[in-house]
Amino acid sequence: MRTVYPGILLGALLLTGCSFSDGTSVGDSKKMNMQEAAEHADKILDGTFAAIKPTVHWTHGESTQGSCDVSRRRAVMTVISEARRGNFLGVVERYWKSQGYNQIGVNRNTKSPAMYFQTSDEFNVRLLIGDNGQAFFEVATPCVEKSSVSPPTSKTVGPNYAGKSIPDPNVHSDFWSAPTSASPTRSR
Repeated sequence: MRTVYPGILLGALLLTGCSFSDGTSVGDSKKMNMQEAAEHADKILDGTFAAIKPTVHWTHGESTQGSCDVSRRRAVMTVISEARRGNFLGVVERYWKSQGYNQIGVNRNTKSPAMYFQTSDEFNVRLLIGDNGQAFFEVATPCVEKSSVSPPTSKTVGPNYAGKSIPDPNVHSDFWSAPTSASPTRSR
C-alpha cells in the first residue's frame, strides 16, 4: 500500500487542469484539443527522459482524462538509491529549467521529495520520488477543446506495465543504484 503525503496532495492540486465557471480556462488561447495536448505532454516526457543520463528504464503509468484536460504519467523502473536521488532530481531540474519551465513548487520531504514546474504553455509537470525510491513523472495539460484521446505511443525502456499494477523499481543501474552519492564531476 502506498502512503499519501501532504506534499503529494498539494502536487495533485497543482497538476489538475484549471477551468473557470464560465467554461474558459488558462490555455484556451492555444486552441489545442485533448488529443493534441496529450501528444504534447508525451513529447515533454520524451524530452525529459532523453535528458536523463545514464538512461533509466521506465513504463507508462495511468493516463487520465478530465472534462477538458489530460494527465500522462510514467514510472521509473530503475532503482534510484537514496544516495543518488539528489543527482536524479538535479538532472531533471536542470533540464526543465533549460527548457524555460518555471518552478511552481517543491516538496523537500526526504521520504518523498518532489518538484513541480509549469511550461510556458501552462502544462504542469511533476517529478515525485515515492515509496521504495520509485520516481513518478506526470504532465497535466491545461483545459483544452474536448476530444477523444488515444493511449500514449512512446516506446518504453523495459516492459510496459500500462493498464496493470506497476511493480516497485527492479532494474539495477551501476550509476543510479549506487549506494554513494556522485560528485558533480562524476554525474553524467
